[in-house]
Amino acid sequence: MLRQRIAAGQFEGNRAVFARLTGAFFRAVLIALLVATPSLLLSGVAPDTAQIVIILAMLSAGLVFVEYFGKSPSIIEFRFAPPYNRLRFGALAATVLILSLIMRGTTEPNALNILLSYAGTQVGLALDFPYSPVRLTLLMLPETTSAADVATVRMAAGVAYGMSIVMLLVFLVIVRLFWWPVRRRAFNVWINLPLFDPTGGGDVLNKLGRDSSVNISLGFLLPFLVPAGIKAASGLVDIQSILSPQPLIWTMCIWAFVPATMIMRGIAMNRISELIRAKRRRAYAQADADGLQTA
Repeated sequence: MLRQRIAAGQFEGNRAVFARLTGAFFRAVLIALLVATPSLLLSGVAPDTAQIVIILAMLSAGLVFVEYFGKSPSIIEFRFAPPYNRLRFGALAATVLILSLIMRGTTEPNALNILLSYAGTQVGLALDFPYSPVRLTLLMLPETTSAADVATVRMAAGVAYGMSIVMLLVFLVIVRLFWWPVRRRAFNVWINLPLFDPTGGGDVLNKLGRDSSVNISLGFLLPFLVPAGIKAASGLVDIQSILSPQPLIWTMCIWAFVPATMIMRGIAMNRISELIRAKRRRAYAQADADGLQTA
Protein backbone atom coordinates (compact mmCIF):
# COMPACT_ATOMS: atom_id res chain seq x y z
CA MET A 1 0.00 0.00 0.00
CA LEU A 2 2.81 2.40 0.84
CA ARG A 3 4.49 1.75 -2.52
CA GLN A 4 1.17 2.29 -4.29
CA ARG A 5 0.65 5.61 -2.55
CA ILE A 6 4.19 6.70 -3.41
CA ALA A 7 3.70 5.69 -7.06
CA ALA A 8 0.36 7.49 -7.20
CA GLY A 9 1.92 10.59 -5.68
CA GLN A 10 4.74 10.53 -8.22
CA PHE A 11 2.26 10.11 -11.07
CA GLU A 12 0.20 13.06 -9.85
CA GLY A 13 3.35 15.13 -9.49
CA ASN A 14 4.52 14.25 -13.01
CA ARG A 15 1.10 15.06 -14.42
CA ALA A 16 1.08 18.44 -12.68
CA VAL A 17 4.54 19.24 -14.04
CA PHE A 18 3.47 18.21 -17.57
CA ALA A 19 0.32 20.34 -17.34
CA ARG A 20 2.35 23.30 -16.13
CA LEU A 21 4.89 22.76 -18.93
CA THR A 22 2.30 22.58 -21.70
CA GLY A 23 0.39 25.55 -20.30
CA ALA A 24 3.52 27.67 -20.10
CA PHE A 25 4.57 26.68 -23.62
CA PHE A 26 1.13 27.47 -25.04
CA ARG A 27 1.09 30.91 -23.39
CA ALA A 28 4.63 31.62 -24.59
CA VAL A 29 3.62 30.81 -28.18
CA LEU A 30 0.60 33.12 -27.92
CA ILE A 31 2.76 35.99 -26.62
CA ALA A 32 5.30 35.46 -29.40
CA LEU A 33 2.52 35.51 -32.00
CA LEU A 34 1.09 38.68 -30.48
CA VAL A 35 4.43 40.48 -30.72
CA ALA A 36 5.00 39.27 -34.28
CA THR A 37 1.47 39.85 -35.60
CA PRO A 38 2.02 43.28 -37.20
CA SER A 39 5.23 42.11 -38.90
CA LEU A 40 3.52 38.96 -40.15
CA LEU A 41 0.51 40.76 -41.60
CA LEU A 42 1.99 44.00 -42.89
CA SER A 43 3.88 44.12 -46.16
CA GLY A 44 7.11 45.97 -46.76
CA VAL A 45 8.65 45.26 -43.34
CA ALA A 46 12.37 46.00 -43.39
CA PRO A 47 14.71 43.06 -42.63
CA ASP A 48 16.24 44.89 -39.65
CA THR A 49 12.79 45.53 -38.21
CA ALA A 50 11.85 41.88 -38.69
CA GLN A 51 14.97 40.75 -36.83
CA ILE A 52 14.22 43.08 -33.92
CA VAL A 53 10.65 41.81 -33.77
CA ILE A 54 11.86 38.20 -33.71
CA ILE A 55 14.21 38.97 -30.83
CA LEU A 56 11.47 40.76 -28.88
CA ALA A 57 9.03 37.90 -29.53
CA MET A 58 11.54 35.33 -28.27
CA LEU A 59 12.34 37.39 -25.17
CA SER A 60 8.66 37.89 -24.38
CA ALA A 61 7.94 34.20 -24.91
CA GLY A 62 10.85 33.18 -22.68
CA LEU A 63 9.73 35.50 -19.90
CA VAL A 64 6.16 34.19 -20.00
CA PHE A 65 7.32 30.56 -20.14
CA VAL A 66 9.57 30.93 -17.10
CA GLU A 67 6.87 32.80 -15.21
CA TYR A 68 4.11 30.25 -15.86
CA PHE A 69 6.28 27.18 -15.51
CA GLY A 70 7.24 28.13 -11.98
CA LYS A 71 5.02 26.99 -9.15
CA SER A 72 4.62 30.51 -7.83
CA PRO A 73 4.70 33.77 -9.83
CA SER A 74 7.36 36.44 -9.46
CA ILE A 75 6.12 39.23 -11.75
CA ILE A 76 2.73 38.46 -13.29
CA GLU A 77 -0.12 39.34 -10.95
CA PHE A 78 -3.42 37.47 -10.56
CA ARG A 79 -1.98 34.39 -12.24
CA PHE A 80 -4.29 32.12 -10.23
CA ALA A 81 -7.34 34.38 -10.59
CA PRO A 82 -8.69 33.87 -14.11
CA PRO A 83 -9.87 35.48 -16.31
CA TYR A 84 -7.92 38.60 -15.29
CA ASN A 85 -4.84 38.01 -17.46
CA ARG A 86 -6.81 36.23 -20.17
CA LEU A 87 -9.05 39.24 -20.56
CA ARG A 88 -6.10 41.60 -20.82
CA PHE A 89 -4.35 39.43 -23.37
CA GLY A 90 -7.50 38.84 -25.39
CA ALA A 91 -8.37 42.53 -25.63
CA LEU A 92 -4.81 43.52 -26.58
CA ALA A 93 -4.47 40.69 -29.11
CA ALA A 94 -7.80 41.58 -30.72
CA THR A 95 -6.76 45.24 -30.98
CA VAL A 96 -3.38 44.44 -32.51
CA LEU A 97 -4.96 42.02 -34.97
CA ILE A 98 -7.70 44.46 -36.02
CA LEU A 99 -5.31 47.36 -36.50
CA SER A 100 -2.85 45.14 -38.40
CA LEU A 101 -5.59 43.97 -40.75
CA ILE A 102 -6.77 47.54 -41.30
CA MET A 103 -3.23 48.72 -42.07
CA ARG A 104 -2.76 45.76 -44.40
CA GLY A 105 -5.86 46.85 -46.25
CA THR A 106 -4.13 50.02 -47.43
CA THR A 107 -1.92 47.93 -49.72
CA GLU A 108 -3.86 44.65 -50.06
CA PRO A 109 -7.56 45.49 -49.71
CA ASN A 110 -10.20 42.81 -49.36
CA ALA A 111 -13.72 42.58 -47.97
CA LEU A 112 -12.60 41.96 -44.37
CA ASN A 113 -10.09 44.82 -44.38
CA ILE A 114 -12.61 47.22 -45.84
CA LEU A 115 -15.26 46.24 -43.27
CA LEU A 116 -12.82 46.61 -40.36
CA SER A 117 -11.58 49.94 -41.71
CA TYR A 118 -15.13 51.29 -41.94
CA ALA A 119 -16.00 50.08 -38.44
CA GLY A 120 -12.75 51.47 -37.01
CA THR A 121 -13.32 54.83 -38.69
CA GLN A 122 -16.82 55.06 -37.21
CA VAL A 123 -15.52 54.19 -33.73
CA GLY A 124 -12.79 56.84 -34.06
CA LEU A 125 -15.33 59.47 -35.13
CA ALA A 126 -17.66 58.54 -32.26
CA LEU A 127 -14.86 58.94 -29.70
CA ASP A 128 -13.49 62.11 -31.27
CA PHE A 129 -15.39 64.70 -29.26
CA PRO A 130 -14.06 67.79 -27.44
CA TYR A 131 -11.61 67.04 -24.60
CA SER A 132 -11.71 63.28 -25.24
CA PRO A 133 -8.44 61.31 -25.21
CA VAL A 134 -8.84 60.65 -28.94
CA ARG A 135 -9.21 64.37 -29.66
CA LEU A 136 -6.13 65.15 -27.56
CA THR A 137 -4.21 62.50 -29.48
CA LEU A 138 -5.07 64.26 -32.74
CA LEU A 139 -4.08 67.64 -31.32
CA MET A 140 -0.55 66.39 -30.65
CA LEU A 141 0.01 65.89 -34.39
CA PRO A 142 1.94 68.59 -36.27
CA GLU A 143 -0.08 71.06 -38.32
CA THR A 144 1.59 69.74 -41.46
CA THR A 145 0.10 66.25 -40.97
CA SER A 146 -1.98 65.21 -43.96
CA ALA A 147 -5.71 64.57 -43.67
CA ALA A 148 -5.17 60.89 -44.48
CA ASP A 149 -2.67 60.51 -41.62
CA VAL A 150 -5.02 62.33 -39.24
CA ALA A 151 -7.84 59.95 -40.21
CA THR A 152 -5.55 56.95 -39.69
CA VAL A 153 -4.47 58.14 -36.23
CA ARG A 154 -8.09 58.85 -35.30
CA MET A 155 -9.11 55.37 -36.38
CA ALA A 156 -6.23 53.64 -34.55
CA ALA A 157 -6.75 55.68 -31.37
CA GLY A 158 -10.50 55.06 -31.46
CA VAL A 159 -10.14 51.31 -31.91
CA ALA A 160 -7.51 50.97 -29.18
CA TYR A 161 -9.27 53.22 -26.69
CA GLY A 162 -12.69 51.72 -27.46
CA MET A 163 -11.36 48.19 -26.96
CA SER A 164 -9.79 49.20 -23.64
CA ILE A 165 -13.16 50.57 -22.49
CA VAL A 166 -14.88 47.31 -23.48
CA MET A 167 -12.22 45.37 -21.55
CA LEU A 168 -12.88 47.43 -18.42
CA LEU A 169 -16.65 47.04 -18.71
CA VAL A 170 -16.35 43.28 -19.12
CA PHE A 171 -14.07 43.09 -16.08
CA LEU A 172 -16.51 45.13 -14.00
CA VAL A 173 -19.30 42.72 -14.95
CA ILE A 174 -17.11 39.75 -13.99
CA VAL A 175 -16.27 41.34 -10.64
CA ARG A 176 -19.76 42.43 -9.66
CA LEU A 177 -22.03 39.82 -11.22
CA PHE A 178 -19.81 36.73 -11.24
CA TRP A 179 -18.12 37.29 -7.86
CA TRP A 180 -14.56 37.38 -9.13
CA PRO A 181 -12.17 36.08 -7.83
CA VAL A 182 -13.87 33.74 -5.34
CA ARG A 183 -16.71 32.20 -7.33
CA ARG A 184 -14.95 28.92 -8.10
CA ARG A 185 -11.91 28.79 -5.82
CA ALA A 186 -10.34 30.40 -2.79
CA PHE A 187 -8.22 33.48 -3.43
CA ASN A 188 -4.66 33.63 -2.11
CA VAL A 189 -3.50 37.23 -1.84
CA TRP A 190 0.20 36.51 -1.54
CA ILE A 191 0.67 34.34 -4.64
CA ASN A 192 -1.64 36.49 -6.78
CA LEU A 193 0.04 39.77 -5.80
CA PRO A 194 3.77 38.92 -5.83
CA LEU A 195 4.75 42.60 -6.19
CA PHE A 196 2.52 43.79 -3.35
CA ASP A 197 4.32 44.50 -0.06
CA PRO A 198 1.85 44.07 2.80
CA THR A 199 4.38 45.14 5.44
CA GLY A 200 4.64 48.78 4.35
CA GLY A 201 2.09 51.46 5.16
CA GLY A 202 0.38 50.00 8.22
CA ASP A 203 -2.76 47.91 7.89
CA VAL A 204 -3.00 45.89 4.69
CA LEU A 205 -6.50 47.22 3.99
CA ASN A 206 -5.26 50.80 4.04
CA LYS A 207 -2.41 49.92 1.70
CA LEU A 208 -4.72 48.09 -0.69
CA GLY A 209 -7.05 51.07 -0.67
CA ARG A 210 -4.24 53.52 -1.39
CA ASP A 211 -2.82 51.40 -4.20
CA SER A 212 -6.29 51.00 -5.67
CA SER A 213 -6.94 54.74 -5.65
CA VAL A 214 -3.52 55.53 -7.15
CA ASN A 215 -3.92 52.98 -9.95
CA ILE A 216 -7.43 54.10 -10.86
CA SER A 217 -6.52 57.79 -10.77
CA LEU A 218 -3.38 57.37 -12.89
CA GLY A 219 -5.18 55.05 -15.29
CA PHE A 220 -7.88 57.64 -15.83
CA LEU A 221 -5.48 60.57 -16.26
CA LEU A 222 -2.73 59.02 -18.40
CA PRO A 223 -4.68 58.95 -21.71
CA PHE A 224 -5.12 62.71 -21.29
CA LEU A 225 -1.64 63.49 -19.98
CA VAL A 226 0.44 61.47 -22.46
CA PRO A 227 -0.68 63.37 -25.61
CA ALA A 228 -0.23 66.66 -23.79
CA GLY A 229 3.27 65.62 -22.70
CA ILE A 230 4.23 64.53 -26.21
CA LYS A 231 2.90 67.82 -27.60
CA ALA A 232 4.94 69.77 -25.05
CA ALA A 233 8.06 67.77 -25.94
CA SER A 234 7.48 68.01 -29.70
CA GLY A 235 10.97 69.39 -30.12
CA LEU A 236 12.45 66.21 -28.63
CA VAL A 237 10.03 63.64 -30.03
CA ASP A 238 9.67 63.04 -33.77
CA ILE A 239 5.92 62.58 -33.98
CA GLN A 240 6.07 61.82 -37.69
CA SER A 241 8.01 58.65 -36.93
CA ILE A 242 5.00 57.04 -35.23
CA LEU A 243 2.78 57.45 -38.30
CA SER A 244 4.24 54.33 -39.93
CA PRO A 245 1.96 51.29 -39.53
CA GLN A 246 3.92 49.26 -36.96
CA PRO A 247 4.92 52.16 -34.68
CA LEU A 248 1.37 53.53 -34.85
CA ILE A 249 -0.17 50.19 -33.87
CA TRP A 250 2.07 49.70 -30.84
CA THR A 251 1.95 53.36 -29.80
CA MET A 252 -1.83 53.41 -29.75
CA CYS A 253 -2.01 50.05 -27.95
CA ILE A 254 0.42 51.17 -25.26
CA TRP A 255 -1.35 54.53 -24.91
CA ALA A 256 -4.73 52.85 -24.44
CA PHE A 257 -3.98 49.61 -22.61
CA VAL A 258 -1.37 50.62 -20.04
CA PRO A 259 -3.83 53.04 -18.35
CA ALA A 260 -6.69 50.55 -18.74
CA THR A 261 -4.57 47.84 -17.11
CA MET A 262 -3.84 50.19 -14.22
CA ILE A 263 -7.56 50.78 -13.76
CA MET A 264 -8.17 47.02 -13.85
CA ARG A 265 -5.50 46.52 -11.20
CA GLY A 266 -7.09 49.23 -9.06
CA ILE A 267 -10.53 47.63 -9.37
CA ALA A 268 -9.06 44.22 -8.51
CA MET A 269 -7.24 45.50 -5.44
CA ASN A 270 -10.37 47.29 -4.25
CA ARG A 271 -12.27 44.03 -4.65
CA ILE A 272 -9.62 42.16 -2.65
CA SER A 273 -9.80 44.73 0.14
CA GLU A 274 -13.58 44.19 0.25
CA LEU A 275 -13.07 40.44 0.57
CA ILE A 276 -10.51 40.84 3.36
CA ARG A 277 -12.76 43.28 5.20
CA ALA A 278 -15.72 40.89 4.94
CA LYS A 279 -13.60 38.00 6.18
CA ARG A 280 -12.44 40.06 9.16
CA ARG A 281 -16.04 40.89 10.06
CA ARG A 282 -16.96 37.20 9.99
CA ALA A 283 -13.92 36.33 12.09
CA TYR A 284 -14.74 39.03 14.66
CA ALA A 285 -18.39 37.97 14.77
CA GLN A 286 -17.38 34.33 15.28
CA ALA A 287 -14.94 35.32 18.02
CA ASP A 288 -17.65 37.33 19.78
CA ALA A 289 -20.08 34.42 19.49
CA ASP A 290 -17.52 32.00 20.88
CA GLY A 291 -16.80 34.38 23.76
CA LEU A 292 -20.46 34.65 24.64
CA GLN A 293 -20.87 30.87 24.53
CA THR A 294 -17.82 30.40 26.80
CA ALA A 295 -19.12 32.97 29.28
